[in-house]
Amino acid sequence: MLRFLTAGESHGKALIAVIEGLPANLSISEDVINQELQRRRQGYGRGGRMKIEKDEVQIISGIIKGRTIGSPLALMIKNLDYDNWKGRTLQPVTKPRPGHGDLAGILKYNQDDIRNVLERASARETAARVAVGAVAKQLLMAFGVRIMSHVVSIGSVSLTSRSYSIEELAGADKSPVRCIDESVSEQMMKAIDEARNIGDSLGGVFEVVAENVPVGLGSHAHWDRKLDGLIAASFMSIQAVKGVEIGMGFEAARKKGSEVHDEIFYDENRGYFRKTNNAGGLEAGITNGCPVVVRAAMKPIPTLYKPLRSVDIKTKEPFFASIERSDICAVPAASIVGEAALAWVLAEAVVEKFGGDSVEEMRNNFKNYEHQLLDAGYRINH
Repeated sequence: MLRFLTAGESHGKALIAVIEGLPANLSISEDVINQELQRRRQGYGRGGRMKIEKDEVQIISGIIKGRTIGSPLALMIKNLDYDNWKGRTLQPVTKPRPGHGDLAGILKYNQDDIRNVLERASARETAARVAVGAVAKQLLMAFGVRIMSHVVSIGSVSLTSRSYSIEELAGADKSPVRCIDESVSEQMMKAIDEARNIGDSLGGVFEVVAENVPVGLGSHAHWDRKLDGLIAASFMSIQAVKGVEIGMGFEAARKKGSEVHDEIFYDENRGYFRKTNNAGGLEAGITNGCPVVVRAAMKPIPTLYKPLRSVDIKTKEPFFASIERSDICAVPAASIVGEAALAWVLAEAVVEKFGGDSVEEMRNNFKNYEHQLLDAGYRINH
């Protein structure tokens, strides 16, 4: 079984992640992890924290000579901002911010200092998850799976089409907002500028696509094994994400069945295939061989320069929420976190389906499965 845990606070010494269940002999590159962390730091509309942090990972166990050895993999990302906070005498934070977990968190854990909640609830934690996702991506690459993302909308500015090629998606990093349409990208940046000028923030929608995903990951047999449910849970765990859809998603509810369901065809050379992918690569909780397509809606950042009203937990007096260093828009960065979220769930499913103690054993199991599919008339990666 593949699993991970993260630890660390926003302004603590470091973020830590421990991954258990990786097969032995998997090549893992720190450089690849750091590239993913660098992608997370980018994006038009990010705040001052990203000018402080460098986000470089240190692999501190589980690897010898660049390959996993079957024991837990431990990752550490130092918080450079920690040096700016240590030694300070910090007064308790008693003013909960609307849109954050401040009030609910202190009530749940019986705390009188909101800092004890906000430090861990912070989206800073996603740096550790991106590092974990980068490891998952390297496992998936051994089976030909590739994951990409792009920004669909920011505020009211949106792409007008759902039709784009893998090559277009691969070029999303060229845009400051990770939008594949240059003119729409410029409109998004203008919307971010306008929000900044009035002290407000913007959310949006991002899409993550995984190609070459093997058919048959997940299961219809139990509710907690359905892969679409696991994917949705992973995305909903990303800070500020409030909605998830797979494939056509909510749009399917507004169409007739004949406009939604992906017809099945068969060709002697291609085997089974489909001309559309409205299901987003998943049917009955099982991957069907088409690309897995997931969209997530991110709410606007709740820390505003135009503060909202709240109540002090100590005095019970009303106040306007404090103004703190914050992003104006973090949707481009969230799309990178989304890649990590999807990579992890797919990696879990691959380990479950083709499990083995080494990469070589997993590949042999995968090859046997390929033969089984060929006998049934299915062609891999057609």
